[in-house]
Amino acid sequence: MSVLVTGAGGPAGIAVIRELVRHGERVVALDSGPRAVGFELAHEGHQIARADASTFLASVLRAARLSGADALVCTVAEEMEPLQAAEAELADAGVASWLPEPDAVVRCLDKWEFAQHLAPSGLSLPATGCCFEPVRDADRLVEEVPGPWIVKPRYGRGSRDVLTADLPADLAWVLLRVPDPIVQTRLSGREFTVDAFVDRAGELVAAVPRWRLETRGGISVTGKTFRHPRLVEKTGQLLTTIGLRGVACVQGFITDDEEITFIEVNPRFSGGLPLSLGAGAELVTEYLRHVRGLPVRRDRLTYRADVWMRRYFEEIIDS
Repeated sequence: MSVLVTGAGGPAGIAVIRELVRHGERVVALDSGPRAVGFELAHEGHQIARADASTFLASVLRAARLSGADALVCTVAEEMEPLQAAEAELADAGVASWLPEPDAVVRCLDKWEFAQHLAPSGLSLPATGCCFEPVRDADRLVEEVPGPWIVKPRYGRGSRDVLTADLPADLAWVLLRVPDPIVQTRLSGREFTVDAFVDRAGELVAAVPRWRLETRGGISVTGKTFRHPRLVEKTGQLLTTIGLRGVACVQGFITDDEEITFIEVNPRFSGGLPLSLGAGAELVTEYLRHVRGLPVRRDRLTYRADVWMRRYFEEIIDS
């Protein structure tokens, strides 16, 4: 049996491929780029079309038939909607898939929709405003969203086009330089990620919190796992409110007085996944088991606290 892994050129895809190979799976790497790193790490590689191309699904199905794959792991959020819609066609090709509902994915990818949907939930979120006309809306946003500010694309990924502003004049300038901008109050405190897994029944079966101690390009390259039962509880509430099942990367801040504020959810494996794997949580292989229709083994999803990752996945050590 072979496993298709999409996004073989990204950090999440690379981490998934490494983990599956380590566990003896035969891996078929898929990516829209011709020189994806994952092609070198997997047993087989195929270039596919971009998710927004009319030939995307056909290219995935072709790779599935050529490789004889029996399961799919998608690490690119933008690919999830077309793949979820093609679940029956994938099954006809012999490929098992399990992807989140499109509405839940949209709530994660659209940062304004994310803030709007969660506003009544009682969970703590940064004050958020959406900008439709930068010149016209700058004064309104200064009044609606307390500063200092962080400005990011409504549909952005990682840290691309993310800028900060301290003064109202700075905000007006920044709004002109960020595509489809939203404005949020800039948070203070310790930044965290939770690598989470919600099963088919909607139950949070794994949550690995880790501090984001150093980031590059939006990816955590230095971090440390920790325990925080209240954060895990609120993470489950957050994912239930969004309606997201499967794996997720949840991000936010914890202040010195222990207030937990969420900023975003990515409906996929995280770029910093190697730390959670190194701490003992077998998130990738248990997710794959669930894709294949097998029950999740909770004892494989426990983790050790105080495990450090330094220089990305090159050094993972217990304190």
